[in-house]
This record gives sequence, C-alpha cells and structure tokens, in this order.
Amino acid sequence: MTSILERNKNVKAPVKKTREEYAEDALYREVWEDVNNEKTQQFLKKYWRYIAGGALAIMIVVSGIQLGTRMYNASRIARAEVYESAIANVDANALANLAKDTSGATSDLALFQAYLIDKDIKKLEDLANNGHTPDFKDLAKLHIASINGDKMETKEFVKYLSSMDTKHSPFFYTSRLMVAQKYLADGDKESADKILDKIINDKVAPASISATAQTLK
Repeated sequence: MTSILERNKNVKAPVKKTREEYAEDALYREVWEDVNNEKTQQFLKKYWRYIAGGALAIMIVVSGIQLGTRMYNASRIARAEVYESAIANVDANALANLAKDTSGATSDLALFQAYLIDKDIKKLEDLANNGHTPDFKDLAKLHIASINGDKMETKEFVKYLSSMDTKHSPFFYTSRLMVAQKYLADGDKESADKILDKIINDKVAPASISATAQTLK
C-alpha cells in the first residue's frame, strides 16, 4: 500500500535508514552527551565558587524578603492592637505615642484622636505643622482657627486657611464660611457678603453650609 507521501508527487517518501546508520546515530548522540557532560563538569569546576556564592546570595535575599514581610505584617498587627486598645481605653498618650511610631494617615489619625480626647492644642499644632497628609493638616488648621481665630488678624486668618481655598480640598466650603464669619466679626460685611453669596449660589455646596450662609446674610 502506498503511503501518503508516496501519493504526493511533490514530496518524496523518506528513505529508511540501515542498521549501520542507526548505530552511527546512537554513537554520535552518546559522544555528544559525553562531550556536553565533560564541558558541564569543567564549567562547574572552574566557576563553582561563583555559582555557590550566587546561590547563597539568592538564598539570603529571599530569606531577607520573607523575614522582612513577616516582621512588617507582625508590626502592622501590633500597631493595630495598640490603636484598638488606646481607643477602647480613651488613652490620649498611647495614641500620641502611636502617632510617633507610625507614618502616613495612620499617624495623623492617631494624633488627631489624641487631641479629641485631651484637647491639647499642641497636638493640633504638631499635626498642622508636621502632619503626613494634607487633609489631616488642614483639619487641624480648621480647629486651630476655630480656637484662636479671635486672636488673629483677618489677613493672618485668611492666609492661615488659604491651603483650603480650592475645591479639591474637602474643607473648601467650611473654610470659606469661617472666613466670612471672621469678616463679619471684624465688621467687614461687604467682604463677608461676597463670600456668602458665592456659597449660596454654588449648586454643589453642602446644604448645611449653604443654609448657614443664608442665615449670616
């Protein structure tokens, strides 16, 4: 029976190898494997120190990463436990210490909550000056302005809250309302009304802020 290759005129049927040719191929593969094994052994003998050193370095790096990850996770769990304990015990000092030992929003939140417990304005000042996140720094400034606003000159007051004079700030409308109240307290109704009108006519202004602005007109 003719094969498919034989039926295809464009492709010739493969010629079968003789036993001698198979034996030659087997001998060739054996010699090639021996040569490769010999080259591998020579390479290992020549560079074994570098290979061992590289493997050791990789092991150290991987072990370090794993250890660092475990330590980091353990540290996060420990901080969370300290935070929960401080909140449960209404412990301002523990929260303030936690703020020193952490960073980012976690540190800012802990320091702000410490202030809410003991009302120590120094904590607010520290947060306003050295906070890690803009929003918490601005929140601290709002509280400081509310506490010390009467002692500040109007220009100083406006400048102090200037970081919130953008709609990108979550405290934009609150700070604007506080500035308007400062103008009213100083008897500058014209400047106050300009700000109040902007708030009232702003369709996206919070309803509570807009309602307060209308009562001040």
